[in-house]
Amino acid sequence: MEEAVFHFLLDGKPVSCRRYGCGHINRTYLVKTDAGRRYIFQRINSLVFPDIKGLMENIAAVTGFLAARVEEPRGSLRLVPALDGAWVWVDGEGESWRVYDFIEDSLCLQQPERPEDLYESAVAFGCFQNQLSDFPADTLHETIKDFHNTPDRYRKFHLALEADALGRAAGVREEIDFALKREAAAGALQALREDGSLPLRVTHNDTKLNNVMLDAKTRKALCVIDLDTVMPGLAAYDFGDSIRFGAATAAEDEKNLDKMGLDMSLYETYARGYLHSCRSLTALEKETLPLGAKLMTLECGLRFLTDYLEGDRYFAIARPEHNLDRARTQFRLVADMEKKWDGMRALIARSAE
Repeated sequence: MEEAVFHFLLDGKPVSCRRYGCGHINRTYLVKTDAGRRYIFQRINSLVFPDIKGLMENIAAVTGFLAARVEEPRGSLRLVPALDGAWVWVDGEGESWRVYDFIEDSLCLQQPERPEDLYESAVAFGCFQNQLSDFPADTLHETIKDFHNTPDRYRKFHLALEADALGRAAGVREEIDFALKREAAAGALQALREDGSLPLRVTHNDTKLNNVMLDAKTRKALCVIDLDTVMPGLAAYDFGDSIRFGAATAAEDEKNLDKMGLDMSLYETYARGYLHSCRSLTALEKETLPLGAKLMTLECGLRFLTDYLEGDRYFAIARPEHNLDRARTQFRLVADMEKKWDGMRALIARSAE
């Protein structure tokens, strides 16, 4: 870190540096210069993101596109170039570093403190997608291949089930049956993507509240951050994952399944903010938003169950059966969505008017 600060085009000389944020993937620092400017330095995790070149090309293209279209300087992340003009500097240990302008007078929430916070996150992600509606999404790198290809997630699930490397399948037949019962219909979004019925869009793919910066005084949305998973995708992906996270009534790893369900009030809040700010959606895209919520939740539960069967190799766990608990909460949320399906669809139709 001490070396990295001298390899980027900063305004002034660095005078302080400290660890910053709550991220678990990249190592993040806040650097201040003698000119009073602040910057975010990040060491990119190459184990999680092996294609750093493609990842940074995606971020540079998207942030450059947005910067030319937003009036508020804080309305988009802004990369700071290295001394050689590149967006990344590689240190002597082969680690890649990047720098962003710090977004002043802003705040980032880990959880909504009031429904308006969820609404503003919807506005942020809706604006993000709307502002990028004419960006050529097919030019972006798919840095995580088949990330939301639900049929491919089922293919991997079947491989794990057949191998049953740790002999865990016998103890989770109820969860396995739940997933298999829904497999035939789980490829609906992928089919619409492949036949061109739904337009390819720039998707964020990690649409949690803590990836939105809010104005510290007004609590209004400023911009979306953490663009490492920006890729080509469908609007339903981002909307669906937002609902999975933001409108659930319990934590992702809650053991008491009776606590888990879909909060229709929060669902309505998010849908209203998203549709208000994302005006470029087609009629079919709007129609598939509830399906996105259901399939992104099902897919997430399937990934947790697959990892459990394989011995918890991907998702970090804090206790035995942690991934199984996660799978169960996601499946319970899917089941509740199915009970509320007509209401979910009707609410989108009303909000889209």
